[in-house]
Amino acid sequence: MKRRYIAMLALGTVFASCKDNAVFEKEMYKNEVSLISSDDHNVFQEVVQLTGEEIIGYVAASVGGTHAPQKDLVIGLEEDPEPLEAYNWSNFDAAEDLYAKLVPADKYELLDDKIVIKAGERTGRTMIKLRPDGLSPDSTYFIGLKATDIAGVEINPIKNTVLYQVSFENDYASQVTDSRYTMTGIKDGNIPVAANKELFPLTHNSVRMIAGNELYESKVSEIEKKSVILEVDEFNEVTIKPYKEIAIVQLNNDPLYPNIFRVEEAFGRRTNVFLLSYEYTIDGATTVMKERVELQIR
Repeated sequence: MKRRYIAMLALGTVFASCKDNAVFEKEMYKNEVSLISSDDHNVFQEVVQLTGEEIIGYVAASVGGTHAPQKDLVIGLEEDPEPLEAYNWSNFDAAEDLYAKLVPADKYELLDDKIVIKAGERTGRTMIKLRPDGLSPDSTYFIGLKATDIAGVEINPIKNTVLYQVSFENDYASQVTDSRYTMTGIKDGNIPVAANKELFPLTHNSVRMIAGNELYESKVSEIEKKSVILEVDEFNEVTIKPYKEIAIVQLNNDPLYPNIFRVEEAFGRRTNVFLLSYEYTIDGATTVMKERVELQIR
């Protein structure tokens, strides 16, 4: 009797083990689709070069499982603002002035509202047409997207959204890498000055910087009050313009500071250099600046 009980127990254990293995193999073999992103709020960062024209970016998906799918897998893609709301609250709580923003509707176009992963392949993607010129370099921008089941495809519930981050740069400055230039110059004709200046990309051929050696503050009111635009033409000549409130007079009569941009090369190093001459007025006080603004790029 005892032997019979032991045999039945062993047989039951075998059946349970087989059931567990079947579940495990099913989980291993199933093709579950995920949107490709980081693990931090499902962010995917696209760094685009400002060109003055439309730029193509990509949203991608991948499929898990032991084997690649035997048939095409198709998922839908729709805009969804909720992931950005969760991102902002998690990172900045109630400090709304720090919140990341949705890319304005006129600055992008989702070219297809679905992603296809072809049979035998592991990934698929769709294109986004981007028009980032004119976005504020002081803001972080996202396009919130969500994967939807439109063809009976299993979607990973943890990776079914993506915050597609649009970051940008040009030949002179970047949102994502160091754009802190060194400034040396002469103020009001005879006062030596030096400072570090962060340059911010605006369009394919323009950047924003603080005038002279004014103190940089990240408040919008201070940026609008103290900032100038440097616009570089096809001949590398620079036009200095007011960003918002500041009054600017460009001075074009100094051969040492001829309002140009150039790349200097020496001892295997390359350096971005702006040579600038201008006067600016803030709160009724006028300052004359002659300055060399430079950043080693290699």
